Amino acid sequence: HGIRQLRTGWADGPAYITQCPLQPGQTYLYNFTLTGQRGTLLWHAHILWLRATVHGAIVILPKRGVPYPYPKPHKEHTLVLAEWWKSDVEIVIKEALNSDAHTINGLTGPVAGCPSQKGFTLPVRPNMTYMLRVINAGLNEELFFKIAGHKLTVVEVDATYVKPFKVDTIVLGPGQTTNVLVTTQQGSGRYVVSVSPFMDAPITVDNRTATAILHYTGTQMAAPVSLTAPPPINSTLVATKFTNSLLALNSKEYPANVPTTVDHSLFFTISLGLNKCPTCTGGARVVADFNNVTFDMPTVGLLQAHYFGIEGVFTDDFPANPAQPYDYTNTTAQPANLATQNGTRVYRLAYNDAVQLVLQDTGMITPENHPIHLHGFNFFEVGRGVGNFDPEKDPRRFNLVDPVERNTVGVPAGGWTAIRFRADNPGVWFMHCHLEVHTTWGLKMAWVVDNGKGPNESILPPPSDLPKC
Repeated sequence: HGIRQLRTGWADGPAYITQCPLQPGQTYLYNFTLTGQRGTLLWHAHILWLRATVHGAIVILPKRGVPYPYPKPHKEHTLVLAEWWKSDVEIVIKEALNSDAHTINGLTGPVAGCPSQKGFTLPVRPNMTYMLRVINAGLNEELFFKIAGHKLTVVEVDATYVKPFKVDTIVLGPGQTTNVLVTTQQGSGRYVVSVSPFMDAPITVDNRTATAILHYTGTQMAAPVSLTAPPPINSTLVATKFTNSLLALNSKEYPANVPTTVDHSLFFTISLGLNKCPTCTGGARVVADFNNVTFDMPTVGLLQAHYFGIEGVFTDDFPANPAQPYDYTNTTAQPANLATQNGTRVYRLAYNDAVQLVLQDTGMITPENHPIHLHGFNFFEVGRGVGNFDPEKDPRRFNLVDPVERNTVGVPAGGWTAIRFRADNPGVWFMHCHLEVHTTWGLKMAWVVDNGKGPNESILPPPSDLPKC
C-alpha cells in the first residue's frame, strides 16, 4: 500500500486488478524496486476482508548518508493500529458487522471482562526524542491517536515529509500513516496511549478505546498511570484542525511538484445506493458508487487484459462527471431513485497526463467520511471544503504551492476534496474507498495509463509465476 510500483504493476497486489488471487498453497514473488520513496507505508491482503489480520508495516529508510529533514530521533518505534473481530471476517462480511475491539500492535489494553489484558508497552527514557511510525491498518474506521501529557510533532504522512507542527491528537483513516516526534520529559512516569474511533455521521461503529502505555525507564510497573480522555467520537473539530495543518515540506531537496495545468478536470460523486436483489431481505441491497457506477469485479485481471489486449473484460468509458447534477449534499433533496449502474468501467489516461479530480460526498442514504486510496501514484490535496464544490469560486482558493502529498485522502462527510496527480506510471491502477465495507459494496474504479514513447515509459512484461485465474 503506497509503493509506487513504477512499471511493475504486476506486484501491486489487488485481486482481479493487477493479478489473480493466490490460491491455497500457491506462491508468488513480488519483485519491485523502491524508487524515490522513503518513509512509513504498509502491506496488506487485497481480497475480501482478509486484510483484517493479513497486514504489516513497510519502513523505507533514507539512503545512506541522507539525514531526516528534522532532528534525528534517539530511537524509532512502529505502531500498527487495527481492528479485531471475535468471528471470522469472512462470515460477518455480508452483515458488515462492527469490530469487537481496536488494537495497538495486536493488543487492546485492559477491557471490560478481561482485566489481565495489559496491552502494549512503549519503553522510553527521559529527555529523549522518539519517532513513532503510526499506521492505521484497520478495515472500516478512522482513528484518533494521542498520548497523555505529551505533544506530537507531525513530520510525515503517507511517506512524504510535511512542515512540522505540534498537536495533541492525530487522526488516521484506514491505509494512512503518520510519523510523529515525541520528546520525553524529565523524571519518570507511565502515560496512557489512546486509540479511539472518529465518526461524525449517524453510523454505528466500534466505540471501544485501545490503550498502550508509554513507560519511562526506572518507573515501577505498579506506579499510577497518567490518563487522557480521547476526543468525542464525533469530534469533527479535532479532525479538521489536524487535516488543515498538513502542508508539504516543499524544500529544495523535497519539492512539491504540483501540476499547475491539467489535461483532465474530473468530478466524481461518492454515494451509497440501493439495487434490486431478489434474494436479499427487503428485495434490495446496499451498494456504493463513483458517479453512480457500482464497480463489477472482473474474473480476469484488468492489467492482464490491458497488456495482452483481451477484449470484453472492461470498457474505458468511465464518466468524467455525474450524468445528472443535483444538490449533492442536501439530505432532504436527494434523488428518489437510489439505483446505480453496474459495470467494469475504467478511465483512460495518456502517459504523463495531468489530472485534477474533485471527490464530492453526497447525502444519498447518509453523508459519510471516505478515505480514498489511489494505487500507483501519490497525489496533492489542493483543496477541500464543506457542502457542494463550486467550480467557479473554489478553484481560486486551491493551494498549488505546498499542498500535502499523499496516497490516501479523506473526503469529509457532506463535503469535497480536490486532488491533482501526474499519470507518469503506465499500467492499470485501482482507486477505491479504504473503508472495506464500501469497497465490498462497489465504491471502486480503475485508471488505465497507456505506455509512453520513451525507453522507460512502458509496462514491464509480467513475471513467469504471475497467478493465473
